[in-house]
Amino acid sequence: MILWECVGSESDPIYQELEVANGLRHYDFLRSIVNTSFRVQRPFLSSNIIKALNFHAIACLHTNAGEFRPCPVVVGGDYFPPDHYRVQAQMDDFVNQVNRNWELAEPMALAAFVLWRLNHIHPFINGNGRTARAASYFVLCVKLGVLLPGVKILPELLRLNRDEYVAALKHADKSVAAGALDLGPLHKLMSELLTQQLGTPVSPDPADVDA
Repeated sequence: MILWECVGSESDPIYQELEVANGLRHYDFLRSIVNTSFRVQRPFLSSNIIKALNFHAIACLHTNAGEFRPCPVVVGGDYFPPDHYRVQAQMDDFVNQVNRNWELAEPMALAAFVLWRLNHIHPFINGNGRTARAASYFVLCVKLGVLLPGVKILPELLRLNRDEYVAALKHADKSVAAGALDLGPLHKLMSELLTQQLGTPVSPDPADVDA
């Protein structure tokens, strides 16, 4: 069953009910893979983790859950992500870049890069934002060596601050087009929201991710 094909709208109450249920399972899975990473002492990001996060987010809501998209997409009417046949290569390069910088990059800087780059590639049919926020939080927690506490965690706080979040992503997109990636606004927003989650200060100074 693919619910989108049955009801035709994300605003349908049946769709929204399953979306909420998926969201709860999504967080449970995120927490599980963070803890598993600690236990097996394998601190890195992989395409399998990212695909699994997407699967839990959109299972039975849309086709191709947990699979890279087989077609082009348009985001917000004005952003055209990479063509679908380029997604696999760009995701391979992205994962390698994250893991190459794992040891040296400041945790929030690496998490901000993951959040922006996944949204920029937009590798899935649906659930890209949810997947990117979860993958970013996975990287942040594993880098810090702790499942961060909080009633509302960073992925949810980013969703609730959508206007600032989207503006920070667009700023990064424009900076890339101008020739130099600038994740400053996104790093600042994430740090502020993590401070809100934890109730304690977070370092505001990003470290560059080596491309």
